[in-house]
Amino acid sequence: MPGLRGPSDYSQEPPRHPSLAINSKEPFNAEPRRKDLVSSYITPVEFFYKRNHGPIPVVDDLDKYSVSITGLRGRAIELFMKDIWKLPKYNVTATLQCAGNRRTAMSKTRPVKGVGWDVAAIGNAVWGGAKLADVLALVGIPNCSRATPSGQKHVEFVSIDKCKEENGGPYTASIPLLQATNPESDVLLAYEMNGETLNRDHGYPLRVIVPGVIGARSVKWLDSINIVVEECQGFFTQRDYKMFPPSVDWNNISWPTRRPQMDFPVQSAICSLEDANLVKPGKITIKGYAASGGGRGIERVDISIDGGKTWVEASKSQKPGVPYISDDESSDKWAWVLFEAEANIPQSTEIVAKAVDVAGNVQPENVDFIWNLRGILNTSWHRVQVRIGHSNL
Repeated sequence: MPGLRGPSDYSQEPPRHPSLAINSKEPFNAEPRRKDLVSSYITPVEFFYKRNHGPIPVVDDLDKYSVSITGLRGRAIELFMKDIWKLPKYNVTATLQCAGNRRTAMSKTRPVKGVGWDVAAIGNAVWGGAKLADVLALVGIPNCSRATPSGQKHVEFVSIDKCKEENGGPYTASIPLLQATNPESDVLLAYEMNGETLNRDHGYPLRVIVPGVIGARSVKWLDSINIVVEECQGFFTQRDYKMFPPSVDWNNISWPTRRPQMDFPVQSAICSLEDANLVKPGKITIKGYAASGGGRGIERVDISIDGGKTWVEASKSQKPGVPYISDDESSDKWAWVLFEAEANIPQSTEIVAKAVDVAGNVQPENVDFIWNLRGILNTSWHRVQVRIGHSNL
C-alpha cells in the first residue's frame, strides 16, 4: 500500500518501556507489571499491553495512505486520512483484553499453546476516531443494516502486517454487519489513543476498535475493509481464538465445530499482590480490575481472605469523583472498573477475587473446568498466596 508497509524483518521496531515483561521478543508481545496496570483508570500508552503477530508496520507517507472499501457495487472506494478526519470524531473509553490473558495460570493445569500472559494482557484507553457506522453510511450502507441488498452480512478488516500464521500474509478479522453499522456499538476507526496520535505499536495510523469484544477483532494498521457474505476465513478467525471443551486436544480438534470468540466473559484479577507474597501481619490493601464484555457493567467484586470460605465486597470505581453505577449512563459501559478492599491478615492465607456482571454472570471457581488447548478465556477466580513473615529488605 502506498504510504504504509509491513516489513519482513524486525530491524525497524519502535522503542518500548523498559519495565514491560517481555513474553515474546519477535514478534514483540509484552505486558506491564501488575502495580503499573492499576495505577490509574486510564492505562498510560507505555503500560498498555503489546500484542503483535509480526514486525510493526512503517508509515512512509501519511498523505498517500488510504483504506480501500471493497464488496460494494462498482469499484473499490479509497478513503484517505483527510476523509476520515472530516467525519464526526468520537471518544470511546474501552477496555481491550487479549483472549489469552491469564494463560500462564491455565497452563499449570495442563500445557496449552500460546503466548504466556500473566494478568496484564488488558488495558483501558480513550480511543478517538470516526464511528465505523458513519464510514459505512458514507459509502452507502445504512445504519443498523443486517445485510446488504446483495446478501453481505459481515465486515472484514485486513491489516498491512505480515504474520507467520498466514504464511507472510496479513492479519484479518471480521464482525457482523449489524454490529458494524449500529452507532450504539461504538465501533471505531481510531486514530487517537488517550488524546494523542496512535503510536506504531497500537496501530498507527488507523486501527479498528471493537468495544466489548476480545482484542483479536480490533485490527491494527488497517489496509482494507471488505463487505462480505460470510465471516472472515483467515487463520485468526477460523483456526484460532475459539473456545473448546477440556476434552478436546490437538489429536481430535475440529475447528469448524466452534464459532469464533467475540465477547469476553466476566473477568477480574488482583494486581496489588503477586502470585506469592511475603507480608507483615496486619492490614493490607487489595487492588485490581474487573471487566465484562458486551457492554455489561460490573455489579460487584467479591474478595475472600480465607480461600473462598467467606467474602466481603470491594469498592469499585471508574472516573475520579464520579460514583460508579453499573448500568448508569454516567458510567463507561465498555470499560473496566478498578476495585479496592482492605483486609486484616493475621496468618498465611489465600486471597481470592471474583466478579459478577449486571447479567449475573460470575467467574468460575476452578480453572480445570474451563481449560482449553489454546489457553484462552481464563476467567476463573483469581488467587494469590500470602505468607506472614518479616522481610530482611
